[in-house]
Amino acid sequence: MNFDMLLNGLPLLMALVTTGIVAGLIAGLLGVGGGLVIVPVLYWVFQSVGVDAAAAILMATGTSLTTIIFTSIASARAHYRYGNVDVPLFRRWAVPMLFGVVIGGWVSTRVDGSVLTGLFGSVASLIALNRLFRPNTTVVWDQLPSVVVQSGLAAVIGLTSVMMGVGAGTLGVAIMTSYNMQVHRAVGTAALFGCVIALPGAIMMLLNSGSPADSPVGTVGFVSIPGVLVIVPMTTLFAPVGVRLGSQLNAQKLQKIFAIFLMLIGAAMLWSTIAE
Repeated sequence: MNFDMLLNGLPLLMALVTTGIVAGLIAGLLGVGGGLVIVPVLYWVFQSVGVDAAAAILMATGTSLTTIIFTSIASARAHYRYGNVDVPLFRRWAVPMLFGVVIGGWVSTRVDGSVLTGLFGSVASLIALNRLFRPNTTVVWDQLPSVVVQSGLAAVIGLTSVMMGVGAGTLGVAIMTSYNMQVHRAVGTAALFGCVIALPGAIMMLLNSGSPADSPVGTVGFVSIPGVLVIVPMTTLFAPVGVRLGSQLNAQKLQKIFAIFLMLIGAAMLWSTIAE
């Protein structure tokens, strides 16, 4: 009996290992959050083991947010040691961002799953287009706007990121660099914001009343505990490998390859939204 359960769980285990490896490699190669890879892959992995599409996107989002807790803490600590965290900005943005996270987490569990897949597909496609046609960081404004506008931006980043299951790097770095923040400082600050997004977002997903009826063993709320236990060490192990590979390859070509990859993911997620 136990052997049969182990054998039946092997395809899911291998898929989770592969997800962690790919997410780690891409995070190291391109300096992007693993959530952009983890969410769509888990969305299809969970469906492949019989989870309904609407529940699968919530499980993918919740599991991704839980993994980001660990990766963002490790990343933020490293960036803080190198002085790459804007502490005053973090203090200004943390509360409105948390407000956005709470609203986004509440909305996520109450809307149809197609809304989440459509949001992910749309944002992923826009990021891909930006990387294809504007590969270099573009400064739009010389300095940050008023505190009120900053609060609004922080809330939008929190709300959108938690609904997508990604960290602050996806939207936060683009916004901060457009306001003339140095890119390494923006990445470091976004890593710390990742904790603000992932921790409360994951808690809300974990405490959801009841797991989906067709979810795999080890699912708590909308979080796959086996998924977290497998993906976190894999991303941790393979992110440095990605960094080493990236230092030996052409950065612009890598960005274009990733943009095309992300465009395909975005298109597939949008197609899933239409097909549901």
